[in-house]
Amino acid sequence: MVSERPPRSPPPHERRIFLLAALAGFPPLVLALVFLWIGDFSTKLRWTVLILAGGWWLGITLALREAVVRPLQTLSNMLAALREEDFSIRARGARADDALGLAFLEANTLGETLRSQRLGAVETSALMRKVMDVIDVALFAFDADGRLRLVNRAGERLLDQAEERIVGRDAASLGLADCLEGEAPRTMNAVFPGSAGRWEIRRTPFRQHGRPHVLLVLSDLSRTLREEELAAWQRLVRVLSHEINNSLAPIKSIAGSLRDLAQREPRPPDLDADVGRGLAVIEGRAGALGQFIASYARLTRLPAPQRAPLDVETWVRRVIALETRLPVRLESGPATTIRADGDQLDQLLINLVRNAVDAALETQGGVSVGWRTRNGTFELRVDDEGPGLVDTANLFVPFFTTKPSGSGIGLALSRQIAEAHGGTLTVENRRGRKGVQARLRIPIQR
Repeated sequence: MVSERPPRSPPPHERRIFLLAALAGFPPLVLALVFLWIGDFSTKLRWTVLILAGGWWLGITLALREAVVRPLQTLSNMLAALREEDFSIRARGARADDALGLAFLEANTLGETLRSQRLGAVETSALMRKVMDVIDVALFAFDADGRLRLVNRAGERLLDQAEERIVGRDAASLGLADCLEGEAPRTMNAVFPGSAGRWEIRRTPFRQHGRPHVLLVLSDLSRTLREEELAAWQRLVRVLSHEINNSLAPIKSIAGSLRDLAQREPRPPDLDADVGRGLAVIEGRAGALGQFIASYARLTRLPAPQRAPLDVETWVRRVIALETRLPVRLESGPATTIRADGDQLDQLLINLVRNAVDAALETQGGVSVGWRTRNGTFELRVDDEGPGLVDTANLFVPFFTTKPSGSGIGLALSRQIAEAHGGTLTVENRRGRKGVQARLRIPIQR
């Protein structure tokens, strides 16, 4: 025996609308029928009016129910489509001067906004995927269970496997478990199926679909370090060969001349004087070469700063008093005491002031020194009114100099001192005015 399902009753809201519409017309209909029945009318007329009035009442009730329920069904269909990410449905009758039309207008606007946002999200996702595939950094995204959910092409090359073969696997089976543990960022030596070397490890958490994930970034430092090391060696060899050749060339020439003089027969009467002058030149060039090597050794053996309280104004006044070629204008700043190595900062400021005075003397300009504090940072500036800088790219390259008698280590050593104190040193042309400004920034340690 098959049981039949009971007929489906109208939803509660639709039933309430129907009952309210029916109750609204029921009292006048009953009252009209009562007067019709107690009046002196024929039976045919009574039944005719009853049928017409009842039909009209029922029709109006159904029409009212339809007018209320149908727009709600339309809105619900639109919302369901939006929930299913179908943004192509639009409601007709949208207008701003009608309550129902305004609701349709807002629903259509919402659909258009969601469509634009969805399109933007898809385009952004595609762009991010392209960027991930192009950059030469291995990217891996792991979920909360430690399973791989996303990898770029660099990551595929690192693991020497295609994306479809590694997505869904855990970090341990991929050889990345150590990268997900420990502090980050950090560097480590590691061997992967597709490459080996020194790697920088970075991790950052993010959420996708409400669930926590971890983004793992592996940067290959080996090639960068090799390139930087090669460039440093090339610069060093270029500078050393230039300086050594400058000293060896005259030494070789004078030594050859002295040998020719010593081999002459008869012996020249002024041989002793020539030999003395030649040996003096050789001694001078050898001494200059020794000073150059000593300067290089000094640059590479800068000791760690021995910090102690240092009154800024006393320090600055003491250093600028050493410069006698040109009066240096002091623009005093706020009373400030920093913890620093006074001897090293003396050397730094002496180099900056000397360079500024050298430049100012070329144009008969002036030099000023001042300082200020801002956001926990001490900032010292040295301004000159010289001709300005032409080559700013090589300012801090060791042994690079534009001065005929310069050593090329002053700014390089000064920047090392600044960085050893946790600060920075910049040298650039002044804006809107001629000359150069050197700016030293050091955190104030209390």
